[in-house]
Amino acid sequence: MSTGPRAEEPREQGFAVEDCPREECGVFGIYGTREAVARMTYFGLFALQHRGQESAGIAVANGSDIVVHKRMGLVTQVFDEAVLREMVGIAAIGHTRYSTTGSSVVRNAQPIVVHTPYGPIAVAHNGNLLNAQPLRRRLEGEGASFEGTNDSEIIAKLIAFRHQGSL
Repeated sequence: MSTGPRAEEPREQGFAVEDCPREECGVFGIYGTREAVARMTYFGLFALQHRGQESAGIAVANGSDIVVHKRMGLVTQVFDEAVLREMVGIAAIGHTRYSTTGSSVVRNAQPIVVHTPYGPIAVAHNGNLLNAQPLRRRLEGEGASFEGTNDSEIIAKLIAFRHQGSL
């Protein structure tokens, strides 16, 4: 009978490390009739900055196209008034990155925008695909090309390549 944790379990202040909350990426989305969705998303990402400090990005949809702005750095370094003023639309998603899959480079910054026969889509997510590599190889075999190495692009390509069937 064991009275405590196994010796190989890392501990922090009496809790196993696996039991402690960890931050992974910040994701914010908004839909509305006002054109200031980029500005509202900026403030949402600013509040979520603690969840990812490597890169930040916002994608804004205006009903026919998606405009995306993403760079390496903190939210306040990536966006300024001029950028936000140019991002006009009725829906937006934003992302602050804490990399878990793929290197910390701008091509892996999110949101990821993919063009489909039905128009563009933007994807931002927090998490890890456990089967990312087999999915990527399958999509490449079907003709998909990838710009980055993160699993969010795999999700976007799955949606784009499965537009007529199920995921």
